[in-house]
Amino acid sequence: MTARTEQKGDAPVERERHYEVVVIGGGAAGLSGALTLARARRSVLVIDEGRPRNAPAAQVHGYLTRDGLPPAQLLSAGRAEVTGYGGAIMTGTVVGAERLATGGFRLVVDGGGVIVADRLLVTTGLVDELPQVPGLAERWGNEVLHCPYCHGWEVRDQAIGILATGPLSVHQALMWRQWSQDVTLFLHTAPEPGDEEYEQLAARGIAVVTGEVIGLAVDGDRLTGVTLAGGKELPCQALVVAPRFTARADVLTGLGLETTEQEMGKQVIGSFIVTDPSGATRTPGVWAAGNVTSLTDQVVAAAGAGVRAAAAINADLTAEETRKAVAARNAPFSARAEREASERVLGDRRHGL
Repeated sequence: MTARTEQKGDAPVERERHYEVVVIGGGAAGLSGALTLARARRSVLVIDEGRPRNAPAAQVHGYLTRDGLPPAQLLSAGRAEVTGYGGAIMTGTVVGAERLATGGFRLVVDGGGVIVADRLLVTTGLVDELPQVPGLAERWGNEVLHCPYCHGWEVRDQAIGILATGPLSVHQALMWRQWSQDVTLFLHTAPEPGDEEYEQLAARGIAVVTGEVIGLAVDGDRLTGVTLAGGKELPCQALVVAPRFTARADVLTGLGLETTEQEMGKQVIGSFIVTDPSGATRTPGVWAAGNVTSLTDQVVAAAGAGVRAAAAINADLTAEETRKAVAARNAPFSARAEREASERVLGDRRHGL
């Protein structure tokens, strides 16, 4: 890392800091990418807001050798590994990003000054936009869930409700039936299932309840049921919802990147940043990884994507460094050839040629 300074009074004041790579977002994808880059002896800075998406969850699951680890502990261990290899971590929010005419990028960090980077890795993740049911957000990550592979085992054999808000809700109910024989589909605001869907639900023993869910029943900080319009309460120990997954990509608008809607079963489930398999975006010098590019990735998949993008970034920097080294090596020969050609022309002129 290098710093450019300006003189102010008797003491120099730091104006901007330069890193080869800046990682925006310090979750599993960002820290894994930063670790890979730091081990490649790159100067790397991770800028993180400190608002991890999985903070409400008690544990991380599906991450081999780390299954059941609290999310905060996973991130703490990751930060220690990154800084142990010389990487830097800053708590802050990137509020502006622009491409420099000379190459690279300038980032403005809220409360953190100006950072200049040769390459960017964006791992800002996504925001879960939950259905508007009173009390739902307060139970999110506890008994209000969405991913069976993340939380299905923890609520196995319990009374599981599916809050239907779209055509994919029948699919959700059929999936969660794998973890419990007591599954209820609350139609809420979703369209009426078709005859074939009703047959599938009946064959799997999944109850279907009409009426809108207007609230949750909680006893002793535990979900016990849902309340329907009209006041009827039905038992439920876990409630499955389908959030809209919105990519945190505001920082990229200044770099010409926009989000794209993702559909599943003809239903829009969220937005994401388009990348190639290495994580490269449509803007040269900018890579992205994790849930900002792949809405349904679990933690372990996001971490792998961060490593893959970091390797591509290092390869890109290596290629640029090699081009510059070749040009520098050839520069003396080019200058000598140009000087000799000029001398020949002058010699010819002296001899009237």
